[in-house]
Amino acid sequence: MNDTVVFIPAWNEQENLAAVLDELRAELPEADVLVVDDGSTDATVAVAREHGADVLSFGENRGLRAGIAAGYRWALEHGYAYCGRVDADGQHPPAALARLLELVRADACDVAVGSRFVSGNGYAAYRYRPSRARRFGTALLRRAMASVLRRPFGDATSGLYAVNAKALPVLAAPYATEAPEVEALIRVVGAGLRLEEVPVNMAERAGGESKLRNGKAVKVVLTVVTTLALAKLVQAKHR
Repeated sequence: MNDTVVFIPAWNEQENLAAVLDELRAELPEADVLVVDDGSTDATVAVAREHGADVLSFGENRGLRAGIAAGYRWALEHGYAYCGRVDADGQHPPAALARLLELVRADACDVAVGSRFVSGNGYAAYRYRPSRARRFGTALLRRAMASVLRRPFGDATSGLYAVNAKALPVLAAPYATEAPEVEALIRVVGAGLRLEEVPVNMAERAGGESKLRNGKAVKVVLTVVTTLALAKLVQAKHR
């Protein structure tokens, strides 16, 4: 067994998964790869196995928060020293994950998160230009995250992560909200772990349709705001 595992939460991603797995193998040949299948009804599981990944399948759709917790729990239970996460839609370049893992391996941080919205180290500001509605939501989220985390954080909904073994018990516990990435950041900071936001370039979805469209996108925004509001209340009670 290698000391690093990369997990990919996937739900009906047969169109994109093969390319993601091939790129991971090329960029991180020493890492084990796990696909957490969230009850897919297409050929996601078959594609994962054909491309050499281990598969953890729920058998039914349980949602992203269950997939994220299961991936970290697998890493914890199998004794990995390092764990990475990328999405199955091709938006997270494996080369960027390799950079994040290098930071964690060098003990520069316990958790490294790839960000579309921070700049530096050759990454230009405003390189990612979302729609006007998303810009408004992102600005609102940044303010709320800064208040809760007590530090600036630009890309709270990023799913590109690299973590060490210290972070695995914190991130492997079940998530209580439909904003697991936001909840994860709150946990990481609350546990006193070292968190680093790292500039990366992310691609557009390679194929298929985003799960966050129309009313679902609005629901996610409301969920994130509610999660942050509850976290702020908890902080206030413990002062």
